[in-house]
Amino acid sequence: MTCDLTTAVKTIVPGRPLIVTDADGVLLQFTGCFARWLEARGLYLDLTSYRIEGGVRRQDDKSRLLDVETMALVEEYRDNLDHLDAVDGACEALADLSAVASVVVLSNVNAVQAKARLRNFAKLGLAYPLIANDCGGGYLADKGAAVRALAAHARAKTFFIDDIPSNLADVAKAAPDVTLVHVVESEPLRQLLGNDFHAHCYAKDWAAVKAFILGALA
Repeated sequence: MTCDLTTAVKTIVPGRPLIVTDADGVLLQFTGCFARWLEARGLYLDLTSYRIEGGVRRQDDKSRLLDVETMALVEEYRDNLDHLDAVDGACEALADLSAVASVVVLSNVNAVQAKARLRNFAKLGLAYPLIANDCGGGYLADKGAAVRALAAHARAKTFFIDDIPSNLADVAKAAPDVTLVHVVESEPLRQLLGNDFHAHCYAKDWAAVKAFILGALA
């Protein structure tokens, strides 16, 4: 179900550990599926950093798209997010973790995009509350306030999982007691990011995420 923050809070059991996870690039193969989507349009992805801007080229002459053209494509792609593949091991690991913790998905999508996202979740068996955290800021919206509110209600060990360092930093500032877990959908993207940013766990995959969280709760 799609939730606003107030509704999502009501799904959390006070005193039970809480996992707040991102969707794109964490649960779902956002970049990998975007590359496939671009290929059908005569384009391809050529990332030299963990930024979509500057990373899309035309197949015919290898020229780069302007940033404004690239972001228009991203928004078109994001409006139909009902077809993304799951990141390897994500669904299984989160299902196991949901036995010991409440789970909420916090994604920077808008209300329209959230409907497609829920269709995608249903296909993958991801039956967790989804907070559409658009906040008028698109995919760079601040997640700190939302995580702080969720953790305050849980009153228990809280974990925040994301692929974007700035999101981790926002949560660290707003909710310093929350444990930060970094994971990203593929090894090439992980290599692009490195680990020159703050997290309590830099996980190479969802098996490592699961092991870290269970170990922290033991």
